[in-house]
Amino acid sequence: MKKQLTCEQVMALMTFYVENKLSDQLAKQVKEHLDSCEVCRENFRNFQELLGKFIEIEDSEKFINNKFDKDYNNKQYQIFRKNLSAYLDNELDINENLKIKKIAITNPLARRDLENMYNFKKLLHESFKKTENDLKFDFAKNIVFSLESDKTLNDNYSFFKLSFIYVFIIIIILAGSYYILHL
Repeated sequence: MKKQLTCEQVMALMTFYVENKLSDQLAKQVKEHLDSCEVCRENFRNFQELLGKFIEIEDSEKFINNKFDKDYNNKQYQIFRKNLSAYLDNELDINENLKIKKIAITNPLARRDLENMYNFKKLLHESFKKTENDLKFDFAKNIVFSLESDKTLNDNYSFFKLSFIYVFIIIIILAGSYYILHL
């Protein structure tokens, strides 16, 4: 009996399936699962659509890069690319900083790269803030829950401990009384 793939397994293999990097047997199992599972089939269509958009973007970037090919080999642009990271992190001295600004103003490719870097930096910062806020909430919630459950366990443990001691003392007293009365 051949084992069926789960939805999670198919989702993990989706990229390899699209790129034809799976063995024939595994590719056949993925195809069978996609034929039988509407949710995975929809995810596969969305993935193909996304991949198509990515290829369109990649093709348009190749066109732009060919259009600006002379700008890539430009010494001024090479200086810009070399110092872009330092510029974004405010690590350049005033003169170098001004050079980078002038290049960004005069060179369309440099301006595009700078805008892309700023957008990427902004996106990264927003993602980090969102994740940080989620973690703060979850972390704080987990700590409070942990403390409350520990306190409850300690309270329950203390109650049972005291109850046991009380019952033990009562048994000792009763046993002692019985022993004294029967002497």
